[in-house]
Amino acid sequence: MANYQIQFKRVYDAPATSDGIRVLADRLWPRGIKKVALAHHDWCKNACPSHQLRQDYHAQIIDWPTFAQAYADELAANPAVLSQLLAYARQSTLTLLSAVKNFEHSHLPVLKQAILTSLEHEDQEINNNEPSSPVCFGNDFNHWGKQ
Repeated sequence: MANYQIQFKRVYDAPATSDGIRVLADRLWPRGIKKVALAHHDWCKNACPSHQLRQDYHAQIIDWPTFAQAYADELAANPAVLSQLLAYARQSTLTLLSAVKNFEHSHLPVLKQAILTSLEHEDQEINNNEPSSPVCFGNDFNHWGKQ
């Protein structure tokens, strides 16, 4: 299995060459940052938690484990939202940018795990679909010449 590098970084931190492909992973644009000022390759707002889920979590209606499971369920129900992120992760280090202060209790670990799981499933599918070498029939292969 390939070794994919996915990391988190705050949008307010300076970009680095080690960031690889930088993707904003927030549904809302971060405050205080102009769109032209953020060094990023893409914005994957459709792969972020739904508005209602995000609001329920921030209002403390649900706790982090409940939020994480509900978000994972959202991603599982719509795997196509990860397709571009999977492509980026296959190309280079993928840096998920966010305005959150606490990465550990945000949507980012859930998103990272969903990406890695999807990549692993794709890799297994590719490996399982590889054609095997043809069967050797030995002398039977030349049966047309026999009378």
